[in-house]
Amino acid sequence: MNETASFRARVEIDLAALRANVRELRARAASAQLMAVVKSDAYGHGAVPCARAALEAGATWLGTATPQEALALRAAGLGGRVMCWLWTPGGPWREAIEADIDVSVSGMWALREVVAAATEAGIPARVQLKADTGLGRNGCQPADWPELVAAARAAEDAGTVRITGLWSHFACADEPGHPSIAAQLNAFRDMVAFAEKEGVDPEVRHMANSPATLTIPEAHFDLVRTGIAMYGISPSPELGTSADFGLRPVMTLVASVALVKQVPAGHGVSYGHHYTTSAETTLGLVPVGYADGIPRHASGRAPVLVGGVRRRIAGRVAMDQFVVDLDGDEVEVGSEAVLFGPGDRGEPSAEDWARACDTIAYEIVTRISSRVPRVHLNGTPAES
Repeated sequence: MNETASFRARVEIDLAALRANVRELRARAASAQLMAVVKSDAYGHGAVPCARAALEAGATWLGTATPQEALALRAAGLGGRVMCWLWTPGGPWREAIEADIDVSVSGMWALREVVAAATEAGIPARVQLKADTGLGRNGCQPADWPELVAAARAAEDAGTVRITGLWSHFACADEPGHPSIAAQLNAFRDMVAFAEKEGVDPEVRHMANSPATLTIPEAHFDLVRTGIAMYGISPSPELGTSADFGLRPVMTLVASVALVKQVPAGHGVSYGHHYTTSAETTLGLVPVGYADGIPRHASGRAPVLVGGVRRRIAGRVAMDQFVVDLDGDEVEVGSEAVLFGPGDRGEPSAEDWARACDTIAYEIVTRISSRVPRVHLNGTPAES
């Protein structure tokens, strides 16, 4: 990269790394299809270019949380199977049905709405029934499963729906040996067996998220859903680093140093003067802040690579900027400050930031705001 840069900040997305990650994940779940989860703008990486890259690397499904996200993929010209699972009453059921999107149903209210929309559209809805096997969020409880399955089968016989999938989600797949893992697997197998006994013939049965894809082969079934791992971030440091799993971080966040100045000893830095210089030094101003998605919890804690040296944020992160103590080094204005990336140049990782902020790397990458432009690199697919 250039020594100096003519930008305030940018997010660089390495699509070659994403494609390589997808190929690695496919190899780890070779008996299953792979769903590339691109919800929340592909975890902050840019949904459409990441979805395209994932499909180029062999993903056969795309997954989103909201129907609006799924419809945006279709509007961008992306074909193939797309599924969305976070619905509220009055959602765009008909639009999703007409766009050939698989919709998830967790309860009777949703099934009633999707049947009405399919009847109005004159097209059978592709429906996946979600089982709550113990996560306690979305999904149908085992006690209510017989009613939902019976109603869905009746709708299928009437020609208004096609039950394309049965699925669930782990609560603790990122905690190896947690007793809930086996309990949820058993519950899912029982609920699938019941549905199939009642005549459901799904295209896919799926339960594995990123950690289960990497460490629980018995959970792979017909399809695995890879989210954070596809972006090169370990779903849990306890399971191993990205490198341990053959994955490479896709996102790099850089900013252009906006000001360098010399200050005396005892000089307060940023709001509240939570940091005071211990000696005469130089300060560097990095023009990103919590409006750009930099956690305020990073104040005084998170690492940044400036001038080839890892520094630490000095004082509080403000809305649009933070300061690093350069320890007297003379850094050129316009030099890059690398907040996190894959680590090739000694820069911190998103996981380093997560530890500094007492959170998870998912949040670090996903929260970077749209005020920071995404630059997608290596858009030409590598040989797969």
